[in-house]
Amino acid sequence: MIRLHHCVSARSFCPLWMLEELGLPYELILHDFPPRVHGEALLAINPLGTVPAFLDGEVCMTESAAICQYLAARHPEAGLDVTCQDPAYGDYLNFLHFGEATLTFPQTLVLRYGQFEPPERRLPQVVEDYSRWFLSRLRTLEPRLATRRWLCAERFTAADVSVGYALLLASHLGLEERFKPNVRDYWARLQAREAFRRTLEAQHDAAVAQGVSPTAAMALR
Repeated sequence: MIRLHHCVSARSFCPLWMLEELGLPYELILHDFPPRVHGEALLAINPLGTVPAFLDGEVCMTESAAICQYLAARHPEAGLDVTCQDPAYGDYLNFLHFGEATLTFPQTLVLRYGQFEPPERRLPQVVEDYSRWFLSRLRTLEPRLATRRWLCAERFTAADVSVGYALLLASHLGLEERFKPNVRDYWARLQAREAFRRTLEAQHDAAVAQGVSPTAAMALR
């Protein structure tokens, strides 16, 4: 049985969404955010005390995009992978890692200096600068999405999960209203997916059942 350690709407949302897209059985363990403070048992699995922590038999992984790639490749019948023989393989890898490496990075600074630091250490200028940085990176997506529904291979793939999570995080930060039209439409398509809705329900229900707050710690206050 796959086990996934998760915080509501944290980066671990990506592998959880993948599990729902694939229809795989799993056990979901919820932690309050930040997990390194509230979940000491997690440190035995991941010394950094971060989520995701993903266990599949003897496999233990902690990088969200890598877990998405692993799951897609292990279950090719679902069509979420793009193989190295496919002409779209380069685009697939690029966007799979674009979500994590390029889009979520500036948002972590928005979170830190807008919400997680004590009030006296918060820096509104940093929040605005890195919000703009994030939004400027969406320029990669806007023209591409003018001619296609999904990012690569003419179908929904794990790359859309990775980028989709960055858009989910942006929505929690109040940046959704600043999306340009094609990104806004793409985000609506992602939210309309049955598996996306099941992922939201799964994390909410597990949080309630396990005595963890079902509200995302990064939600705009």
